[in-house]
Amino acid sequence: MHAAVAVAQSPTDPLSGLVLQDVPKPEPRPGWSLVRVAASSLNMHDLWTLRGVGHAPEDLPRVLGCDAAGHDEDGTPVVVYPVIATPDRGRGDETHDPQRALLSEKHDGAFAEWLQVPTRNLLPLPDSLSLDDAACLPVAWGTAYRMLTTQAGVRAGDRVMVQGAGGGVASAAIKLALAMGAVVYATSRSADKLTQAESWGARGIESGGRLPEKADVVIETVGEATWSHSLKALRPGGTVVVAGATSGMNPPADLGRVFYLQQRILGSTGCTLVEFQELLRMVEATGVRPVVDRALPLDEIHKGFQLMADGNLVGKIVIHPKETP
Repeated sequence: MHAAVAVAQSPTDPLSGLVLQDVPKPEPRPGWSLVRVAASSLNMHDLWTLRGVGHAPEDLPRVLGCDAAGHDEDGTPVVVYPVIATPDRGRGDETHDPQRALLSEKHDGAFAEWLQVPTRNLLPLPDSLSLDDAACLPVAWGTAYRMLTTQAGVRAGDRVMVQGAGGGVASAAIKLALAMGAVVYATSRSADKLTQAESWGARGIESGGRLPEKADVVIETVGEATWSHSLKALRPGGTVVVAGATSGMNPPADLGRVFYLQQRILGSTGCTLVEFQELLRMVEATGVRPVVDRALPLDEIHKGFQLMADGNLVGKIVIHPKETP
């Protein structure tokens, strides 16, 4: 089967380590199921793997791709929960399992015609959801859902600021927070991305700009470039939820502000299986849908990664596998 495989890592030229090649179809194993992939989507996690961040070189080669939707062996449409873990090791929470692995870390991922995952990770596709939309949900939307609900406890009427309106997690957080009844401020350096966020119902703020009111919650995935603004925009007792740091991992902590204003800073990674089920029910009930920037065939995956690396997109890039006759 045809697949996109990470064979090497480079911090300066990450895409040089991604190759399209034929690999064997996964062999069945007890407790796991095969999925014929219909759609997958790009995540920054894939790019970090190619840069050599958070992924040991001895785990290469590895088929990349954290998100997948397709059909199980009976032909039933399914979406894949992407965290491979044991809840018991995480005291009931897969994201706390110290041995957890996101799909494509320890097991081959979704940029291929076939994928093998634990059977518990397969969830029925809601009737109203397309395969392309479903393929955008697991990592970015699951992450955003946990940030807003379990971590921040967002309620209707809360003021939520989302940094970096164009990213996958950020766009998911904007749309989900709006669906929850929050007032949402979205930041970006791009006028086009602010216009896009405003078309969804958010209020656009130029990066670093002053909000008309302090935020109850800040959704932070950018890191160093926006950290100071995130703390300054937050009300006393408010919460910053961090799930990424694409612009750098080590901003000034500003501990004086944090303790004097009693601000809370919470880390967040992925979502649990139960949270993902809740997310699926929410998108079906509300009609909120992912933003798909474009869909590309697997053979053009390098183009998709370059667009994501350059920040020249809003929402997600969907990848369709190359099917062998």
